[in-house]
Amino acid sequence: MMNIVERDANLKDFLLQKYFDASNNLPSWIITSCVTALTLSVLISQYIPVVPKFVADIHPFGYELNKFGFTLTAVVLFYLLKSGLGFLFYQSIGDGKKWSIFYFTSTKFYFILSFLLIILCVTHYYFPIDRNEMFLYYLYFTAFVFIFKIFFYLFHKNKILPEKWYYKFLYICTLQIAPLMLLWKLLFF
Repeated sequence: MMNIVERDANLKDFLLQKYFDASNNLPSWIITSCVTALTLSVLISQYIPVVPKFVADIHPFGYELNKFGFTLTAVVLFYLLKSGLGFLFYQSIGDGKKWSIFYFTSTKFYFILSFLLIILCVTHYYFPIDRNEMFLYYLYFTAFVFIFKIFFYLFHKNKILPEKWYYKFLYICTLQIAPLMLLWKLLFF
């Protein structure tokens, strides 16, 4: 991505570039989202207790989803739903021009998060750790990342959230907290 899509940008240039100087924002966002969804699915699929019966009964092309396939499908659908609702949210409040600035800024956040998730995946699968004890640390990590993301969105210099406080509150509750609770319920209950 850095060589082709971002035209040989280094990490510092990529993270510090301004919106108006950037190119290929949408492909960068899509690639970063795919890497984040894949690494997150690899990391948490081992903790999924069972594939729900209504999913196990579906056999697309004669195959049955295992825990990883179920987790990857759930996470990808989670990101697609969240992105689609985010787009509709910005269009409905009359702030449609901010959507491209929003996904440009969130790409930076998810780019760093994907690096952290890759490090966690390597640690999880290639080092002798107690996986049950690590689950608690993963929960702490997830809570920290979630809270940091909210503050990152609120206080970023690009002002990516709507100006009015009630739209900010609506965005955080309906497009950040609610989808995460839905994903948690789908995967772990």
